[in-house]
Amino acid sequence: MAPTSIDEVLTRNNVLVSGNADGRAMIFAHGFGCSLESWRLIAPEFEEDHQVVLFDHVGSGNSDIAAYDRGKYDSLDGYAQDVLEILEALDLHDVIFVGHSVSCMIGVLAANRDPSRFGELILVGPSPRYVNDEAYLGGFERVDIEALLDTLDANYLGWSGTMAPVIMGNPDRPELGDGLTASFCSIDPAIARHFARVTFLSDNRNDLPEVSVPTLVIQSSDDVIAPLEVGHYVHRSIPGSRLTVLSTTGHVPILSGAAELVAEIRRHLA
Repeated sequence: MAPTSIDEVLTRNNVLVSGNADGRAMIFAHGFGCSLESWRLIAPEFEEDHQVVLFDHVGSGNSDIAAYDRGKYDSLDGYAQDVLEILEALDLHDVIFVGHSVSCMIGVLAANRDPSRFGELILVGPSPRYVNDEAYLGGFERVDIEALLDTLDANYLGWSGTMAPVIMGNPDRPELGDGLTASFCSIDPAIARHFARVTFLSDNRNDLPEVSVPTLVIQSSDDVIAPLEVGHYVHRSIPGSRLTVLSTTGHVPILSGAAELVAEIRRHLA
């Protein structure tokens, strides 16, 4: 059942609001295995000029786990619905949506459903489809994704310890991989397995040409999860979008390349 009050929406998604109440709102949406804490190096940098909204996807962080409904969250549309309900609860329009990883496509879906709420999309490490498909290169063969998901189903904690450092990249900074592993391991394994399957088997390529708000695509120079070719595909598919390639590597530049990412976002919004 859909939430019936503002308080229920804000509690369900552990919504935190800070910064300049008179400034243009920015909402930050985290990726798989993370929480709003993943924005700790980014979001505070915008609090002086913007109202900053952070939240946890249901099943992550300090969200209301009891609100997790496998039917609703069997596709990314359920998460997009949550984003729109948060914006409605806070009465926000012309919002700057900053999404990381899977939240990029969640933002695309939300903006396509109600573009009046959005002024900008900033997509960090987006991928509309992770599986290769004929001429499309998503980075993984279907058999590789199925093997990854089978391993995750069999031993989520073991999978987390192995995959988090790979996803993070930056092997010369092992503390980053360790931190991501801890974040992965803090999530209920059953929810994590379901979210992973929804994420890695999603296909949102047809949603990209429907985007009608200004969009910045931000890509790491070397990303095992969303290769550079994918960033170029997203850029080509979203009308009028811009593409910026960071010098940082790995799929989590919000932690591994925060200063460069903040500078690019500021340059875009200037």
